[in-house]
Order: sequence, then C-alpha cells, then structure tokens
Amino acid sequence: MLTAPRRRALYALATNARVESAVRSTGPTTDLAYRAASRYVAGRTLDEAMGTVRRLAAAGFAVSLDLFGEGATDEAAVQHVAQGYRAAAAAVADVDADVYLEIVPSNLGLDLGLDTCRRYVDEIVAVLPAGTRLEISAEESDRTPRIMELTTRLAADGVPVLATVQANLRRSPDDVDRLAAAGVPVRLVKGAYLEAREVAYPWGEPTDVAFLQLARRLGEAGGDVVLATHDPVIREALRYWMRRVAEAQGG
Repeated sequence: MLTAPRRRALYALATNARVESAVRSTGPTTDLAYRAASRYVAGRTLDEAMGTVRRLAAAGFAVSLDLFGEGATDEAAVQHVAQGYRAAAAAVADVDADVYLEIVPSNLGLDLGLDTCRRYVDEIVAVLPAGTRLEISAEESDRTPRIMELTTRLAADGVPVLATVQANLRRSPDDVDRLAAAGVPVRLVKGAYLEAREVAYPWGEPTDVAFLQLARRLGEAGGDVVLATHDPVIREALRYWMRRVAEAQGG
C-alpha cells in the first residue's frame, strides 16, 4: 500500500506536463512507458482498444471504454476529443456485450462552460448505441458541482448515465442522496485526486470507512451501485453485508 508521501510524489510525477513531454519525445521512451502502463491501458488506438474490449466481452466481462485525457482548454482541443468519443461510441455498437462509454467532462469543455460541455456530450449521445450507458467520470473537487449538474440534467432528459462518486470527498453523502433520488446509478470509487483536508478524508482508513458507509447508504436507499475497488477487505466486508441484507429480506 502506498504511503501518503509516496502517493503525493507519484501523483505529481504523473500529472507533470514536462515529464509527459519528455516521455513522448522519442519512440523508445514512449514504448517503454506504454509497456509499463499496458495493464491499465486497452490500446494506443481505438482499433487496439476495441480488440481488448472484444476479448473481455467474449470472456463474459462488462467493459467500460474511455479516452485518456482531461482539462481541454480550447474549443479546437475539445472538438478533437469529441470526435474521438463519437468514434468510440460508434465502435461499441458492434460489440454484443455490456459496454459503457466513459466520458471525462473537463476534456469535453466543462471548464469552458456547462452549456459548452453539454453540447458536445449531446453530440456523443446522438451516436451512442441503444442500451449503452454513458459513464460520467469524476474529477477534482472544484469540478464536482458542475459534473453533478451535468449528470442530473442528462438523467432528467432520459440519457442512460452512470455517475461516478468519490468516497473520499466529504460532500459525497449529499451527492449520493441526490443521485439516488433522481434514479441515477452510481459507480463508487475511493478517489484518486489529492485534495485539501477540509474537502476530502485522508487516504487510507478514513477513506475506506467512507467508501463502506456510502455503499451501504446507496444500498439502503435502493440505489443501483457499482463498487469500483480492488481492495479485498472492502470487497469482502460489502459481500458479507449484502448476504446479511438478502437473508433479512428472505432472499
């Protein structure tokens, strides 16, 4: 498990534009970085990624497809990203499986305005295959209010969205209540961004406890929840709780 200082150092390294530029400056360093990240990256092109999607689908897995990147700062960059998402949305139509398309709001113009972002999202939704859910990614806490607004507006307009909620954020109990009341499914994650203590719980046990509490809160509210964690302790604790709930309900 990462200590807090190591986590901060790795986060700073991973989000450093100069480091990224240096890695991308030559073919060998780019290939080396890709090999190191290949466990987490489906492919460097859409065709490569769709090959991974099809293999996972054939093995019986549900799949979420996303394009890496966030924080597009000008209209031209947003247009390029939106074009990539539209191509991905069209590609998943050929997969006979449970496939989600995940979008990152800040990469679709969220920082240029909520209406701008919504316009590009609507273009993606227009080519999204029937039955495919649109997964809305979580980002830094200063973007969370706008992402919540985008998500609930989309849901109110009948778009099949899946919200992502970060357990470490102190605001998340109110957010999951709002989403559950709106009938929006929730993908619950621990939260990867470094946040101020007044905004988020520290990494480790406080965040783990918050994750468990939010999962139970959603379950008791009758919400549809996806538990996005590799943590075996959390996983087994929630499986035990779900068994107890099923037994109490006579299931």
